[in-house]
Amino acid sequence: MAIETPDALSKMDIRVYYEDTDAGGVVYYANYLKFFERGRTEWLRRLGVNQSELAAKEHRIFVIKKVEIQYRKPARLDDLLVIHSQITRLGRASIHFDQSALRNGELLCESSIQVGCVDANTFRPAGLTHELRTLLEKAQN
Repeated sequence: MAIETPDALSKMDIRVYYEDTDAGGVVYYANYLKFFERGRTEWLRRLGVNQSELAAKEHRIFVIKKVEIQYRKPARLDDLLVIHSQITRLGRASIHFDQSALRNGELLCESSIQVGCVDANTFRPAGLTHELRTLLEKAQN
């Protein structure tokens, strides 16, 4: 399976829909977490990581352990956002991401998110599989 270059993996476009906005017409703050989740999920998918298969075959799932987020400027209905996702550190059973949402190159929101890898049955920390770690290390460089 061919792996795309890290640059191609780290970006994803998301259009702001009416359902994403609050009564003031701006993106509701919690929806950025959904955008970032989609960015990480699609990034992994492009690497060849199918999270359903990982859960079924390896009994590994990802959970969010920690989120730090800073809102800078509002996004509005119909804006086209670019979600950037980058691994900043790999732990034994964790992946640390920096993610940001930009509109026309302007930073709107940024986050640092720690994703834990846990056993699908016990929800206790479980080390990243060798294959997964190798893929992530290649994409990180």
